[in-house]
Amino acid sequence: MASRAATMVALMLAAVAATCGRAQLHDKFYSESCPSVEDVVRKEMVRALSLAPSLAGPLLRMHFHDCFVRGCDGSVLLDSANKTAEKDAQPNQTLRGFGFVERVKAAVEKACPDTVSCADILALIARDAVWLSKGPVWTVPLGRRDGSVSISNETDALPPPTSNFTVLTQLFAAVNLDAKDLVVLSAGHTIGTSHCFSFSDRLYNFTGMENPSDIDPTLEPQYMMRLKSKCASLNDNTTLVEMDPGSFKTFDTDYFKLVSKRRGLFHSDGALLTDPFTRAYVQRHATGAFKDEFFADFAASMIKMGNANPLTGSQGEIRKKCNVVNH
Repeated sequence: MASRAATMVALMLAAVAATCGRAQLHDKFYSESCPSVEDVVRKEMVRALSLAPSLAGPLLRMHFHDCFVRGCDGSVLLDSANKTAEKDAQPNQTLRGFGFVERVKAAVEKACPDTVSCADILALIARDAVWLSKGPVWTVPLGRRDGSVSISNETDALPPPTSNFTVLTQLFAAVNLDAKDLVVLSAGHTIGTSHCFSFSDRLYNFTGMENPSDIDPTLEPQYMMRLKSKCASLNDNTTLVEMDPGSFKTFDTDYFKLVSKRRGLFHSDGALLTDPFTRAYVQRHATGAFKDEFFADFAASMIKMGNANPLTGSQGEIRKKCNVVNH
């Protein structure tokens, strides 16, 4: 088993290395200019998650939301005086952890001024969020530069939780991710929580009738009743629900068990059962017998996503603060 897992990881890294070579990203990018960067980031992550372990999911999600809009360029972190930045758009209004990212950036700046991009810091934070939640660890290719443009309506590129399989595959393909990446990265829902409004239409307003019987027939009935007991109405904008009940602070394969039983929280989770390939992947890993394989797959897909159209070389800038451009 160990030998097979090692072989899978080796093949994964070989494939990723070829991809990242084209994008000029590599894991030794800061070996001379800021050799301590990963230690600095991890120290801050250990401190933060020891106090607030529920922050791991939001930090992973932030990297995801960054990479799907304009590539992994840190644009999700930018503020806008007139509230027209990515973080002001509806899909990003529930993101958490912006202040923490600024604290990590400040620590990195103290160690290595004007050297490490916010986009790279976000990629390292996401990796450590998974690892510190007992998930896989991987080598993060580095060398991204920060963008200076952040536009709220470009968040249409983000896969909504209400998406069907066709929409999901189209949005993932736009950042060079395929069906396997879709099912693998969806398992990031094994950590973290969600607001009721992201899925409550499945409970009360599935076809638009807005009555108690207007429910999503693909959602397992007992799970639906449990969700209804937490989310009292379509108007509930504050209640948080665990995406992976019982182990939402632990990165594991329980997500696949839930989805296989029609207990995936979002439309997008249930959509994985509507395609033969993704359904087979869900059912295989719902057994819990292939954790090493899934961990290797998740690492590979995260590296692949992190390579989505990065700014490199002389493109972009290295922001001194992640929420504002330098000029």
